[in-house]
Amino acid sequence: MMHFLLVLGILGLTTSTMYATLVVSGALHFAKRRRTAQSSEFTPPVSLLKPLHGSEQELERRLESFFQQEYPVFEILFCARSALDPGLSIAMRVAARYPHVPTKFLSCGEPPYANAKVWSLERMQRAAEHKIFVVSDSDVSVTPNYLRAVVAPFADDRVGLVTCLYRGVPLAATAIKGSSLWSRLEAVGMSIEMSSGVLVAEMLEGMKFALGPTMVVRRDCLDRAGGFTAIGEYHGDDFVLGNLMAAHGHKVVLSTHAIEHHILNTSFVSSARHQIRWMRGTRFDRPKGHLGTVLTFGMPYGLLAAVVALALHRPVLAIFLLIWSWAARVALAALVGGLVVREPDPWRNAMLYPLRDLMGFFFWSASYLGNEVLWRGEVYELLRGGLMRNRSQVADRSPVTPQLVSSE
Repeated sequence: MMHFLLVLGILGLTTSTMYATLVVSGALHFAKRRRTAQSSEFTPPVSLLKPLHGSEQELERRLESFFQQEYPVFEILFCARSALDPGLSIAMRVAARYPHVPTKFLSCGEPPYANAKVWSLERMQRAAEHKIFVVSDSDVSVTPNYLRAVVAPFADDRVGLVTCLYRGVPLAATAIKGSSLWSRLEAVGMSIEMSSGVLVAEMLEGMKFALGPTMVVRRDCLDRAGGFTAIGEYHGDDFVLGNLMAAHGHKVVLSTHAIEHHILNTSFVSSARHQIRWMRGTRFDRPKGHLGTVLTFGMPYGLLAAVVALALHRPVLAIFLLIWSWAARVALAALVGGLVVREPDPWRNAMLYPLRDLMGFFFWSASYLGNEVLWRGEVYELLRGGLMRNRSQVADRSPVTPQLVSSE
């Protein structure tokens, strides 16, 4: 039995190293594409769609980054379930400082399907003026060249959707008196683990999915794919939207621009719950790929093999296996963090990644222990194919007619 466990550990280290090799190849290709990308003057008018739900730490600063875009013509639309949502009040306060940016504030009421975010997107789509939509979550911030970067690929008429990678950012020390270890670990997972998976997927099969923090779509392509309504019953609305666009013959592009995704969880419990929810959703969105994820972790196999080697009185082998697993994770994190998502301090995060890799294995395991997730204070049941059902609310409610709160 001990020898079997040793072989299992070494096999896992081998598969995770092979995966890391694929990530390196994908990262180098991504960096080359970024270096050779030419500046584009393609700047059609765009509509920024920003779903909101309540107040969040540093929300005002993040929203303000979208008003500071160096882009000729754009509008920003905000939508929440209630006109009294504090997130809308914050957005109005920011908009008042930028009167030159056309802004609309909407409330949409309770959703007629499970995904409330998609319901708000559908309502903003109806009020939007332009033919290109930039969908962006409330927990991201961007640089002034963001719109130019993510819209540029649409100069190619074949492109129907553009998405981009993001680096995790723990809340600033001024907000929470020092970023917690758990928020830093979650941020590292976003920057490295998530980005690695996207790079490998793009390299092996091309982009057939999107990433929620930024989804840029053509209005006509979206309509042909069934509109936002088509993804309203899904937990992974970004994954499904990319699938639909690709299935309808539209090209999905991974932009070389990276944005910041801010971590709002500061305790172990809230962080673990969020990461398990994300992994559980992936399990239902793409079950085979999620199952194969177990072969990409390095530290669990390294620790297993090292402990067994020590039990078999082979300390040199144990040290070698442990160093192998640790060094491979650190090197991978430094490369992806520095070259792909442009972490300001890639080596600092790289030193944390072995621990995050170990935690990731346990989060992956926990994703198989149920089919319910807690999202925005409501409980959802995940179903086959990535569908979800709201367990917190009655099913026969009537949707509220959307209202225009105000516009600037």
